[in-house]
Amino acid sequence: MAAVNNLYPDVILLDIALSRSRQPDLARTIKQLVPSIAIVLLTPNPTDEELFQAIRSRVAGYIKRDVLPDDLITTIRRCANGEHPINDVFLARPKVAQQVLEQFQDLSWGKGVEHFVSPLTPRETEILTYMAQGYFNKQIAAILNISEQTIKNHVTSILRKLDANARTQAVITALKRGLITLD
Repeated sequence: MAAVNNLYPDVILLDIALSRSRQPDLARTIKQLVPSIAIVLLTPNPTDEELFQAIRSRVAGYIKRDVLPDDLITTIRRCANGEHPINDVFLARPKVAQQVLEQFQDLSWGKGVEHFVSPLTPRETEILTYMAQGYFNKQIAAILNISEQTIKNHVTSILRKLDANARTQAVITALKRGLITLD
C-alpha cells in the first residue's frame, strides 16, 4: 500500500491466484484510498463469482492470466485512458449480469448501499474546494505541488463519485450535500 500512496500509479495489476481470498478486498481498499487508480485483476480460471466480486470492487479490467502480451498491453492502455474493459467481459456473462441487476434492485430498496457508496477522500475534498473557488487544474496542481495529471485523475474521480457530468455540477452537488463550503 505504501507504493500506491507514494507512486500514484495509473494502473495496478493484481493476480488473484497469489492470494485468492485477499485480492478483491485489496482492490476495494486501493479504490477507497485512490479511486482514480485503475485495477486489472489477472486470474488463472475466470469464474462468474470472481467477476461479480471484481465488479463490486470497482476494478477496471478482469482478464485471464495467460492473456497474449499485446492484449494485456491493450487492456492496460484502455484502463489508463479511463475505460473499463471489464464491461466487455461482464456483458458476455448472463449469470453475472443477473447478479448485478439483483444487487442494484437491492440498492433501490436501500439494502447494501454501503458497498457502492464512495465518499470523497480528503484530497478530493480539498481539490473540490479549489474548484468551487474557480481554480483551474494547472493552478490547483501548482498550489498543491503535484502534477496536473494527478489533479485530472482526482477530478475524474470526483465527477464519478458525485455522479456529475461537469465540474460545475460537481461543485453544486457538493455544496448541496454539505461536502464543501464557500468560506
